[in-house]
Amino acid sequence: MFTYKCNGTCSTQIELEIQDGIITFCKFTRGCKGNTEGLARTVIGQNAEEIASRLEGIECRGNTSCPDQLAKAIRAYKA
Repeated sequence: MFTYKCNGTCSTQIELEIQDGIITFCKFTRGCKGNTEGLARTVIGQNAEEIASRLEGIECRGNTSCPDQLAKAIRAYKA
């Protein structure tokens, strides 16, 4: 299990697991419950690289968002 500490969002961390390039687990801590839970459920079973490409750069409050933080978490996981 990989844990990513979020920066600049209401969510504080993302727990992530990727197997063979596919997201198998995603959970946000804190944040807007409906949005983060919905986002986490949506990405399960999806190609991690495609998800990161689609979500990176989305802004909410400031220069980032929960989707953008997920993209950063995926990139960090792969590094």
